[in-house]
Amino acid sequence: FLQPPAGVSAGGMHAVALVCFAVGMWALGVLPEHITGILFMLLAVLLRVASPAVVFAGFTTSTLWLVFGGLFIAEAVQATGLGQRLARLLLDRFTGSYLAVLVGVSLVAILLTFLMPATIGRVLLLIPIMTALAGRVGFAPGSNGYNGIMLSAIAGTYHAGVGVLPANAPNMVLAGAAEALYGVELIYGRFFLLQFPVWSILKSLVCIALTLLLFPARTQPAQAASPPPPFSPPEWRLMVILGCALALWATDFVHHIHAGWIALSAAMACMLPRIGVLPLEAFNERIKFGPFFYIASVLGLAGIITENKVTDALGQLFVRTFDLQPEADVMNFTVLIVAATLTGVLTTIGAQPAVLAPLAGEVAEAIGWSIPTVLMTIAAGYSTVLFPHMVPPIVVGFRVAGISFGEAIRYTVPTAVVSLLLLVPMDYLWWRLLGIFS
Repeated sequence: FLQPPAGVSAGGMHAVALVCFAVGMWALGVLPEHITGILFMLLAVLLRVASPAVVFAGFTTSTLWLVFGGLFIAEAVQATGLGQRLARLLLDRFTGSYLAVLVGVSLVAILLTFLMPATIGRVLLLIPIMTALAGRVGFAPGSNGYNGIMLSAIAGTYHAGVGVLPANAPNMVLAGAAEALYGVELIYGRFFLLQFPVWSILKSLVCIALTLLLFPARTQPAQAASPPPPFSPPEWRLMVILGCALALWATDFVHHIHAGWIALSAAMACMLPRIGVLPLEAFNERIKFGPFFYIASVLGLAGIITENKVTDALGQLFVRTFDLQPEADVMNFTVLIVAATLTGVLTTIGAQPAVLAPLAGEVAEAIGWSIPTVLMTIAAGYSTVLFPHMVPPIVVGFRVAGISFGEAIRYTVPTAVVSLLLLVPMDYLWWRLLGIFS
């Protein structure tokens, strides 16, 4: 057996080995993410890598209950047909040209991030809608136009979600790790202000431009769409519930109610008789709880790394390897984002915040930043998707839509390169304008 590095105990090495096992299983997709997560927590307890209080600490964070509430909200949006209705209402106004179609697709992707806090749910909702849209404007499956629409919709709904705290798994893992490890609460409004303008809006514009360049096409005159039926009572009730939730999320800096409790309240409102939109049996029969246990296990992973004192040694190694220095904000910002992106290649995006968040304290101390600033930079890092496997919902979406791996790579790699070269500097300037850096 190898001797532990300086500053790392034998128990710490056991923790690292178990973490590598879990991250490897997630990256390879050997088992469903939640099964690997539960297996990881079980092994951590049985092998006494950490105490049960640490292993299962994720269940005590309000962020995990944001995930729980989001599962009900996503099911309600799908069950009532509200998501499909809003998507079609918007897309029907953007069929005049290929550019107009792509703009409409991006707007729908952004809109759904506020309504459905689960990337995989949005992806599976969008695919049949986009297939019908492609057919209406004359794009057969496999054509440039079809591929462009599908790539924009599937990857775009992940990119758009980076700027909205409850909209995807990495955001929630980061928020949970911040709360569990540092007692730092990531505020919905502040997160939105820092991330949404660049990584949701400008990233969408970059994606539109690259799609036009890489997958050029011309639309045919769109076939007339049948008028939609009137809004149903469940749709009206759900819009009221979602409107209240969005208003409370956007003003959390005023009332200080955590986003998790708002999501849980919205979920319960969806389930209550008379005012709700889901039948009571939906709890057992229709809600898919896999993401809940996956996020809990990832939060436990972050706690195990910290509990075994591995973070100090890894943090110091990280600082030395990338030569992070105080008062070198531009270089530190760029290096952290690139390092976070490359970490996602190895771990998948969902696990990346759990691997890097425990190092935030050491990095913040070394370069003179606050811990929330380092954490927000990690979020900017996982906004860039170099390869499709980094985001499992994107992989699922491409498979369902019939997008080949080669076509996907032809889209994701240029998008990532342009993001790193163009959007990272713009993001730094935006943060500087907001006063994040002195």
